[in-house]
Amino acid sequence: MFTTLDWLVLVLYILISVGIGICASRKSNCGFSEYMRGGGAMPWVAIGISLIATSVSATTFLGNPAESYSADMSYLMNNIGALIAIIVVGFIFIPRIRSAKISSAYELFEVKFSSKVRRIAAVFYSLHLLLRMGILLYAPSLVLAPILGIDIHVAILVTAVVATLYTWYGGFKAVIWTDVLQFVVLFGGGVIALFILAKGIGGFSEMFQLASEAGKTKFFDAANWDPANARNLLSAGLVYAVIEISIRGCDQQFVQRYLSCDSVKSANASSVLSMVLGIFVSILFFWVGAGLFVYYQVKGVSILPAECPINQVFPHFIVHVMPAGATGLVVAAIYAAAMSSLSSAINALGNTTVKDILLVRSENASALAKAKKWTVLWAILSTVCAFIAADMQSSLLSNALFFTGLFTGPLLALFLLAFFSHKLTSPAVLAGVFCGMASILLFNRIPIIPAYVPPFGGMFSFFWNPAISCVMTILMANIFRFIFPKRNAN
Repeated sequence: MFTTLDWLVLVLYILISVGIGICASRKSNCGFSEYMRGGGAMPWVAIGISLIATSVSATTFLGNPAESYSADMSYLMNNIGALIAIIVVGFIFIPRIRSAKISSAYELFEVKFSSKVRRIAAVFYSLHLLLRMGILLYAPSLVLAPILGIDIHVAILVTAVVATLYTWYGGFKAVIWTDVLQFVVLFGGGVIALFILAKGIGGFSEMFQLASEAGKTKFFDAANWDPANARNLLSAGLVYAVIEISIRGCDQQFVQRYLSCDSVKSANASSVLSMVLGIFVSILFFWVGAGLFVYYQVKGVSILPAECPINQVFPHFIVHVMPAGATGLVVAAIYAAAMSSLSSAINALGNTTVKDILLVRSENASALAKAKKWTVLWAILSTVCAFIAADMQSSLLSNALFFTGLFTGPLLALFLLAFFSHKLTSPAVLAGVFCGMASILLFNRIPIIPAYVPPFGGMFSFFWNPAISCVMTILMANIFRFIFPKRNAN
C-alpha cells in the first residue's frame, strides 16, 4: 500500500522540482535566448543527461519491463541504431545546424527553401509532438491513479500542472536541471527495484541464470532478415537507426539542446553521453522485466492476481512488494519520467510556435511573452489530449503511433535535402513531402478510417515507416524538380 512515508517522498520530489524552476527563473528573465536556449553556454554533461531524460518517458519505465517479461530483450538492438545515429548526427547534422546560425530547428528550411516550407514542417512537428504528449501524460497516469488511489484525470492534471509550473517559471534552464534530477530519480528507482527483485529471488547470479534459462536474455538476432519481423537486427537495429536520426537530428527538443552548448565539440559530447546513458537505462529496465518474470513465474516468490495484465505486473510489484519509502521513490521516478518528457516538449513547442509558425523575427520581450503564453497553451492542449485518451481508452495511442510514422520520415528528408540539394524549389519540396507521407498509407492502416485495408499491409514492421516515407520524400522531390524547376537569377 502507498503509505504516509511514500506520500512524503513523492511530495518532497514534486516540491524540489518546482523549486528548481523558481530558482532558474531568477536567471532566465534576461531575454528570449536565455529563456529558450540557456544563453548558449550550458554544461555539456547536463545537456547530455537532459537528452536522455527527454528520450526516456514513463512508458519506457513501465513498457521495457513489460516487454522483457512477456518476450525477451530483443529491443536492446535499438542501441545499435542509436550508435549509427550518433555518428551520422555528429558528423552531418550538428556541425551544419550550428554553422547555419539558426535559432530553431526549422529555420533552416526558410534559408534553403521558403518560409512556407519552414511553417509547414513546424506544424507537422507540433501535431506529432502534441499527440505524443497526450500519450506521455495518459500512459503513466493509468498506473499512478490506482497506486495513489486517485481519479486518472487528477493524476494527469497533477503531472501537467507541476511540469508546466517549473517550465514556465524557469524556461530552458529549469527544464535542463530538473531533467538531471529526474534522470537520477528514474535511474535510482530502477536500481532499487532490481535490487529488491534480486534479493527476493536469491541473488543476482540466481536471477541471471534463471532468466537466461527462461529465454528472457535474448537480445540479438542476426539470422532472421524478414522485414516484417520487428525483433531482428534488420528492423530493430539497422532500420531503427533512421528513427534515431530523425529524432536526434531533426527534433526541436534535441536541436535546442545542441544550440545551447558553446561549441560543436560540446554538443557532440552531450550527444554521445546521452547514448551511453541510454544503453544503461535500456539494460536496467529490461532486466527489471526479466527479474519480474523469474520472481513471479519461475520462483513463485509471490502470486500475481489471475486478472493482472502484463503492463500491470511492475506496478503490482511496486505497490505490494516494495517497502515503504522505496515505493514512494519509484512512483516519483514514474512522475519524473513523465514530467521530464512533458516539460521538454512544451518548452520546445513554445519556441517552435513563435519562431517557426508565427515567424516572429525578433527575440525581444514581446517574443518572450508570446513564447511563455504558447508554452502554457501547449500544456493545456496536451492535457486535453490525455483526457480524451483516458475517456476513449487506447484510440489515442494507435493514432499517435500512426502520425509519428507519418511525420518523422519527411522531416528527416527535409533536413537531408536542405543539407545536400541545391536545385530544389519550394513547390518541389512540398510535393515530395506529401508524397512521402502518402507512401506509408500503402503499408499501414489508417486509425481514423477503420475500413481501409493497405495493399501491402504486413510487409514491413512499424520500424520501417520513417525510412519508407523519408526515401519516398527525397525521391519524389527530385522528380518534381523537373516539373517545378529552379529559375536562374537574371
